[in-house]
Order: sequence, then C-alpha cells, then structure tokens
Amino acid sequence: MRIGELSDRTGTPRRLLRYYEEQGLIAAGRSANGYRDYDERFVDRVLQIRGLLNAGLPTRIIKQILPCLDKPRAIYFPDATPEMIATLTHERDRMTDRIRCLTRNRDAIGEYLDAVLDYNRADAEVAASAEPSSDRL
Repeated sequence: MRIGELSDRTGTPRRLLRYYEEQGLIAAGRSANGYRDYDERFVDRVLQIRGLLNAGLPTRIIKQILPCLDKPRAIYFPDATPEMIATLTHERDRMTDRIRCLTRNRDAIGEYLDAVLDYNRADAEVAASAEPSSDRL
C-alpha cells in the first residue's frame, strides 16, 4: 500500500511515517515509479510504534524492542544486555506511575462530572416543579 493509505488506516501523518522510516522503525519497498510501498503488516506496526511513543518510550528503545513484538504478547529477546534490561525496567516503572496518575485524574474527573450531572438534574427537577401546570389554566 502507498503511504497515503497507511496514513489513513493508522491515523498517522505521512510526514511522521517518513520519520519512522528514517529512524529504521518501518521500511518501505519502492514501486517501479519510486513511490513507497508498505506491506500490510505495517498497519499494526505503526499502531504499536504510536502506542509505545505515547507511553513515553524514545524511538531508540522502540527500535531495539520492535523485533520482539512481531507476534503480540510473544516477546523474546535473546541478546538483551544489562543496560537494555535496566532501561526497560525503568520505562515500565515510569509507565506504571503514569498509569496511576492518569487513573487518579480520570476518577476525579468522573466524580466531578457525576456531581455536576446530579446537580443539573436536581436543578431541572426543581425548575420543572415550579412551572405552572397547563392543566390548571
């Protein structure tokens, strides 16, 4: 598929896809006319990359672990160095802390929203009961 289709299917701007290619995160073949030609598997790969970037992992770490992610949830890395293990441990712990913070914030927003909606419902009920009934006219 061409870059435009990959962009549409993943919601990733073309410019960002070119950057992923420059960083060695994805690779495109070239058609006879020189256009980039991406394999179908890059749809999932780009979504994985975006998820890892959104989680805060830098592209240099993503590039190292991508070969392990070809099969979802089947990660195997026989050449893991102590530095790589320490980096991934740190990133995992950082993500866990971020998840806790996001969960607290989500819950606080939910409580606020529930209170606002309850208030608005009660206010609407009071306003409705204060209006004169058309039956009495």
